Parts: sequence; C-alpha cells; structure tokens
Amino acid sequence: MRVIIQRVKSSQVTINGGIVGKIGRGLNLLVGIADTDTDAELDWMARKCLELRLFPDEEGGDRWQKSVQEINGELLIVSQFTLYGDCRKGRRPSFDRSAAPQIAEDLYNSFVKGLPENKVYNL
Repeated sequence: MRVIIQRVKSSQVTINGGIVGKIGRGLNLLVGIADTDTDAELDWMARKCLELRLFPDEEGGDRWQKSVQEINGELLIVSQFTLYGDCRKGRRPSFDRSAAPQIAEDLYNSFVKGLPENKVYNL
C-alpha cells in the first residue's frame, strides 16, 4: 500500500466541471493498493494517517504538533493505482504490482472503513 498525504487548507476534486468531492482543512490521501496488501496493513495505514502530527498547535508554535483528528480535520481520499507504476524499463509504465481492479476496490473500501465516517469524503 502506498499513500501520499498532503496537508490542505481546503481541497476539491472536479470531474467534467462538477465538484465530486470537497473538504475544508485536513488531508488529501492518494491511495494505491498493491496485490500483496492485507487487512492488517490497511488498518495500520489508516491509524497512521489519523495519528501523524502534521498540523500546528493553536498558538502557531510548533508546526508538527497536532493530528488531523486533534484539529477536527477532514479527509479527501482518492484511489490512485498509478502510485504503483514502474517506469524503470522501457517507455511504458508497468502496473504489475497494482492490485486487480475488483480486489483493489474491496481493499480500498476496507481502508476507508478504518477512518471516521463523519470526516471522510471518499472518491
């Protein structure tokens, strides 16, 4: 599993001119699922994303003091199989390590279930 985490003041995903996901302050999570991922890894990553100290305290002191949970932040989660693109050989990326679509969808949904429902915008 690979997750790219981006701290945001606000974020949205637009498709064909329409907003399909939008959050305020919180985290963007781009999630790639590998063919070898397990439920234990998904649970670990969900907890890690929620507990990482990526936000400043209220006084503006230490930049890395609070987690997304502690600031009551939101999560925008986007499935991103291209995180497993391997470009080392040739001119076309290989996605052999990415999970097959149905397996990836099931594991992705399991990952999302490990996050607080009221704070998640899932794409």
